[in-house]
Amino acid sequence: MASARSGSHRRLGASWDGRGTNVALWAPTATAVDVCLFDEVGVESRVRLPESTDEIWHGYLSGVRPGQRYGLRLHGPQHSPARLLLDPYAKAVDGSFDPAGPSPHGDTAPHVPCGVVVDEHFDWAGDRAPDVPLGETVVYETHVGSLTRAHPDVPEQLRGTYAGLAHPAVTSYLRDLGVTSVELLPVHHFLSEPRLTARGSTNHWGYNTLAFFAPHGPYAASGTRGQQVTEFKAMVRALHAAGLEVLLDVVYNHTAEGEPDGPTLSLRGIDAAAYYRHHPQGSSRYDDVTGCGNTLQTSYGPGLRLVMDSLRYWVEQMHVDGFRFDLAPALARTSGPYDVRSPLLAAIAQDPTLRRVKLIAEPWDLGPGGYQVGHFPVGWSEWNDKYRDSVRDFWRGHSDGVRELGYRLTGSSDLFRAAGRRPTASVNFVTAHDGFTLRDLVSYDRKHNEANGEGNADGTDDNRSWNCGVEGPAGIEVERLRRRQARNLLTTLLLSAGVPMLLAGDERWRTQGGNNNAYCLDLGLDWSAPGGDDLAEWVRALLRLRAGHAVLRPVHFLDGQQLPGRGGVRDLAWFAADGSPMTEPQWHDSGQRTLGMYLDGRAMGHRVRLGPSASFLLWLHAGPADTTVCLPGSSWGLRYDVVLDTTLELPVPGTAGLGAGAALPVTARSALLVQCHHHYSAGRSGR
Repeated sequence: MASARSGSHRRLGASWDGRGTNVALWAPTATAVDVCLFDEVGVESRVRLPESTDEIWHGYLSGVRPGQRYGLRLHGPQHSPARLLLDPYAKAVDGSFDPAGPSPHGDTAPHVPCGVVVDEHFDWAGDRAPDVPLGETVVYETHVGSLTRAHPDVPEQLRGTYAGLAHPAVTSYLRDLGVTSVELLPVHHFLSEPRLTARGSTNHWGYNTLAFFAPHGPYAASGTRGQQVTEFKAMVRALHAAGLEVLLDVVYNHTAEGEPDGPTLSLRGIDAAAYYRHHPQGSSRYDDVTGCGNTLQTSYGPGLRLVMDSLRYWVEQMHVDGFRFDLAPALARTSGPYDVRSPLLAAIAQDPTLRRVKLIAEPWDLGPGGYQVGHFPVGWSEWNDKYRDSVRDFWRGHSDGVRELGYRLTGSSDLFRAAGRRPTASVNFVTAHDGFTLRDLVSYDRKHNEANGEGNADGTDDNRSWNCGVEGPAGIEVERLRRRQARNLLTTLLLSAGVPMLLAGDERWRTQGGNNNAYCLDLGLDWSAPGGDDLAEWVRALLRLRAGHAVLRPVHFLDGQQLPGRGGVRDLAWFAADGSPMTEPQWHDSGQRTLGMYLDGRAMGHRVRLGPSASFLLWLHAGPADTTVCLPGSSWGLRYDVVLDTTLELPVPGTAGLGAGAALPVTARSALLVQCHHHYSAGRSGR
C-alpha cells in the first residue's frame, strides 16, 4: 500500500493544489480510511490516510492529478471495507450504479460510481452576474436535457447538454423571450432508483441526488472525468453574458441511498446515524418526511455543514445566482415540526455568501404540518400553489367567485404581508415540471400516465384542468378555444404582482400527451409545434409590458389608497362589469365571473428606479357567454386603448381611443388589457 503525508483537515473532499491532492473525510466511527485510486482499466491501488483531526481523516497524496478516479473504504466495527464509498464532497462523478451489484459481502467497486479529482481553476473572463432585482425577475423552469434535445439550431453532439444550453441559439432565444432567470431542474449528480432501473426506465427529472457538489455527468458533452465541471462553468458564463441568471433546483432533503435497506453508496456507509433523521431517536427506522425513503439530518453537525458547504461552493466556485429548495420544510425540521428558526434557515440567513442570492422554497413536504406556504423567513420567496389553484379554477369556471383571485393577482398579501414580506415573496405559476403542461391543462380532464409503467396510479388526480369539451386532440373550434384559454392563463400570470415562473415549452405549445408526472420520460421540447411561434410572441409581448411598466410588477403591496388631487382615483381599484367599483356582496358572490383590476402607474414613480408607469385596466372574463363591460369615468382615464385581447392569435392592439364610460364588448372566456390615458399622457402609448 502506498503512503501519504498528513495533509490538512480544514477542507473536506479532494483538493488539488497543482502538485498533489489533499483528501479529507469526516468519519468519526472509522478506525482507518483508505483512498482507493483507479487507473484507466479499473485496477485499484490504496493509500491509507495517516491522520485524524477533529474526527476528520486526512492525507496529502503527491502526484495525484485532476482526472484521477477515486473512492473511499472505511474500516472499523461499523464499517465494511468491501464497500467502496463515494466522497460526499466529490466535485465530479464518473461511472454508473448497478443495482444488481455483488453478493452481500462482495467488493462493490465494479458496481458503483467513483469520485474524480478536478482542477477548479477556470477562466471566468470577467464574468459578472446579471444581478436582477427580485421585483424584475421572471423565472423560466427547464430541464438541461429536454430543452435542447430537438433544437434544430444546436449541433447534434451538443443537444441535451450544458454546452447545448449555452449555445447562442438558446441563450438568444431566452433573452429575446423576456425571461431573466433560468431555473434548472436538478443538476447535482443523481441516480435512478433501482425500481426504475429494473423496468428499464430512468429518473429523468433528477430528484434523487447522490453528490451535492458534482454537476450531473451525463449532461456533459465533453466527458465525465472533470470535464463536466468546466462545461457547467462555461454554461453559466454564457448565460450570464446573455443577461440571464442561473438558479438551481436543489434536492438536499434526501439522497439516492433511499430506505435503510437501499444501496449503501456514500453517507450511509460513513455515518447513517449522523446524516439521516431517525424516528424515534435510536431506532434503525428513518424519519421519512420526503416520501423517498430517507431525510437528510440538517439540524446539526455533518448534515448541516454538508448543505452549507455545498451551497457556498455552487455560488462561489460555480457562480450560480440562487436556489429553489425542493421540499424545503424537510430541511427546517428540528425535533419534529417545521421550525422557522431552524439551524439551517438561521445559518443561511447569516451567511454573507448565501444571503445575497435568490432563495426560493417549495414550501411543503410529506411530514406532519408539512404545508408551510407563507411561513418562510423574510428574504425567501416561495412557490405559491394557492396562486396556481385559484387561477386555474377561475379560468376553468370552477371558482367560488373572484375574492381569492383578487388576492392572487396583487401578490397574495393574505399569505405574506403579516410577516413583513412583499409581493416578491410569491413565486406565481400555473404550471411546473410536476403536473400538466399549459397545453395539456386546457386539453385533458384526466391524467394519462400509462407510459410511466405504474398502471396510471402515479401523479395527482387534482389537476384543476378543463379539456374544453373533448379529451385530447380535437377539432378546429375546440383547439381555438384551447389556445385562447392558454393566452388567458399566461396573461393572468405575467400581469400579476409577484415573481412569475414559466414552464419551459409552454410558450411553444408543448404537450406530454396528458401525462402529469413525466419524471421518468425524456420528452424533449418540440421547437416546431404548430402554434408555438404565435404563443411565444404572446409571451414576448406580455413580458415587454411587464418590464416596461413598474405598476405591473410592484415591489410593495398596493392598498387601494387614494392619490392626492386625482378625484378619488386609487393606486389599485376593482371594477364590476357595469363600470362601478366592486361591492362587498359582489366580492362574496360565488357566481361572479368578471373582474376588472385597475393599476395606476402614477403611484409608482417614487418607488422604483424606472420612474412613472402607464396605468392599466385588466379585464378578466371567465363566463361562458359574451358580455359587455363599461369603462370607468374620466377621473380614471380620458382615453382608453385596448393593448391586448386574448381572442386574437397574435398580440396586436385592439380598439383605440375609447372614451370614458364607453361600452367594451368582451368575448366569452377572454381577457383584455386596457391602457388608461390621463391628462399628461394623452396620445401616448404604452406599447
